[in-house]
Amino acid sequence: MTVQVYANNMQTNPYAIYNLAVVVDGVEVLTDQEGYIQNMDEWSAGFATALAAREGLELTAEHWDVIHFIREYQETHRVQAPVRDMIKHFSQLWGKERGNNRYLHEIFPNGGPQKQGNRLAGIRRTKGEH
Repeated sequence: MTVQVYANNMQTNPYAIYNLAVVVDGVEVLTDQEGYIQNMDEWSAGFATALAAREGLELTAEHWDVIHFIREYQETHRVQAPVRDMIKHFSQLWGKERGNNRYLHEIFPNGGPQKQGNRLAGIRRTKGEH
């Protein structure tokens, strides 16, 4: 993991003081200290896999379902996917036993789908997030 001096022109988190780099196919992709990607255009499946490994998470098909949902929602609506919309979507896709808030937080243990899911999907920090 490489630490770099914070670059204001890449700011995703107004409280960030430095960048970290995730190496994807030999190329460094910058994140803030919490793991939010600095340049959303640099996101790739390789980035999600490398960041997940850094966070101690092995991605499963369900993780990828959520990551793709978050990215598609952002692209379509130009806003982050609310958890309520995720729950509605995944309860229809996976059933009520797994398509619920508790299960989404189980599979994304480092902040749930809104924090860890957004980080892995290459989406910006949620407004108002501490």
